[in-house]
Amino acid sequence: MNVTETVKSFLKSYNLENQRIIVGFSGGYDSLCLLHILNKLGSDIVAVHLNHNWRGEESLRDENFCRDFCKDNGIKFYTEKLSPDVPHTETAAREARYAFFRKCVEKFCAKAVLTAHNLDDLAETMIYRILKGTGIVGLKGISEKREYFYRPLLNIPRSKIEHYCAENRLIAVNDSSNEDVKYKRNFIRHKLLPLIAEINENYPQALKSLSEIADETCEIVNECMTAIAEKTGNSTPKFLKLGKAEQNYLIHKYFQKNSLEYDRKKITSVVDFIKQNSESKSGRKASVTNNLWIFANKEKFEFISSRKHDNEEIKVISEGEYAFGDYIFILEKFTGSIDKYPKDIEMKAYAEIKDINFTLRHRRNGDIISPLGLKGSQTLAKYLNEKKVPNHEKNSVILLCKGNEVMWAAGLGLNENIKVVSKPTHLIQLIKKDGYYESRRLKSIV
Repeated sequence: MNVTETVKSFLKSYNLENQRIIVGFSGGYDSLCLLHILNKLGSDIVAVHLNHNWRGEESLRDENFCRDFCKDNGIKFYTEKLSPDVPHTETAAREARYAFFRKCVEKFCAKAVLTAHNLDDLAETMIYRILKGTGIVGLKGISEKREYFYRPLLNIPRSKIEHYCAENRLIAVNDSSNEDVKYKRNFIRHKLLPLIAEINENYPQALKSLSEIADETCEIVNECMTAIAEKTGNSTPKFLKLGKAEQNYLIHKYFQKNSLEYDRKKITSVVDFIKQNSESKSGRKASVTNNLWIFANKEKFEFISSRKHDNEEIKVISEGEYAFGDYIFILEKFTGSIDKYPKDIEMKAYAEIKDINFTLRHRRNGDIISPLGLKGSQTLAKYLNEKKVPNHEKNSVILLCKGNEVMWAAGLGLNENIKVVSKPTHLIQLIKKDGYYESRRLKSIV
């Protein structure tokens, strides 16, 4: 199967043929190939380019190349420049790109984001993780699909992509930083992989097979551990009764689910901290990362985010799905019947809504709410206190608002003004991006 047929088959398998798609477009051969094929197939695409602005004139050249290519080929194009405050590291760049992609999904009401990762990228990623001492989850490499991110070229070697570009007279821009071996991935690509090829020239496919085996193994482990995690929750006594491997797995899973940098040492330090405070009534708090703390006492342990939420805001002006941080907010029409209304602590509610004009955000000074079942309004601060929300969690509560009035506090309760009087018009819910509902706690281990 050639590259075009591979992409066409991929779109069909994921029902993306007639959907609006965001395409990450750097101007390099991989993304140029993918964009050209999608345009040839008649897909509804928006090419997006994040100018990191780290290479001066070369960065501007790349942006202009991408803009001109899209203009010449009738492709919608959108670009932004990366903030100069972002650290010049591979990790920071990756996080910034994916934040940009999420923003574009929202902006253009897209169904998916397609990136041009290929088979060689998968091999490089796996080697990099192995050298860092990854566990079995890390051996899964790059996923073909995660959330709404898709990678249709993942089974295609870089050589085939470059051959496609040559056949179609596509000339890409060259990012000179890709040749700089001071970057770890570049060192692996230019120095290490040629040596590995002398042992096995088919190493990319061999590593792909290893990633598939790891993926299958992870499925089995996850099935077993999900039940254990649900029983354990955030209970310190229950956690301490688990075996060492189970304890490490639960902490590892937390880091992985929240896209945090981790290694064996960090996982071990968290487990040790829980053990050290297992006899303490008041408990202690310790820093895990710049934006994450862990609290532990004899009863429970929990992770606490110190990330500021003040500027996060999404407009909700129609039914649909809205990406917000680590969640998907869903507002949908409801015409069925209800056997049982959800409890307040559930991240869903039925409502009677006449005018859809909301904002999804975190708390701000001056917020008020008219609690369900009560007359009149009160400050959100008082409401959160009455709901016994811990101080460190108050800034993490996700709110559906009209101006300064909170219409729904996710996991806490509904506003009296949109309660169901005759019959519900809408279902509102918040879903963790991995597909599971979450309680009002920050983020559980499971």
